[in-house]
Amino acid sequence: MTTSILLNCLIIILARVADVSLGTVRTAAVIHGRRWMAWALGFAEVLIWVLVVSKVITTVNQNLWYPIAYAFGFATGNFIGITLEQYFAYGHQVVRIFTRDGGAMATKLREEELGVTLFQGEGRDGPVQMLFIETERRTATEVVGMARELDPQCYYIVDDIRVVSARRSQSSGPAPQEK
Repeated sequence: MTTSILLNCLIIILARVADVSLGTVRTAAVIHGRRWMAWALGFAEVLIWVLVVSKVITTVNQNLWYPIAYAFGFATGNFIGITLEQYFAYGHQVVRIFTRDGGAMATKLREEELGVTLFQGEGRDGPVQMLFIETERRTATEVVGMARELDPQCYYIVDDIRVVSARRSQSSGPAPQEK
């Protein structure tokens, strides 16, 4: 393999990593209603894609290393894109916890300055409580961890939220606006 082919393969890999990673983050932006971010990421993603795919398509019969580099870049871009999306963790989630010790759990979670709404319910084996906790997506795992420390037998569900209304507390500020 010549230096020129090796350099072109590296450029193809890096470009595919960039455009696929941008596509993954763009998809998250679309899901969370971030129109302008999705627009900018989509523009960059497709521009890179068109430039790279045209290079690979026009040379595929002469050099099989380019489509291999293209595929490698695509697969790596998926991995990096998911990693980036998890790192930024845009949005909010609601953690719903089902427990038989809801009062104590709600008190402890409120001490951590979490907003907790407690509901009474009836399960298969008797009374249960359901706690609703709205949190930023990046902290949902911590909320679940706190709940599991308090009640290792609790059952929980984590759901994404697209829109969160304004909270009552002074420190939380206004409702999130589209960016």
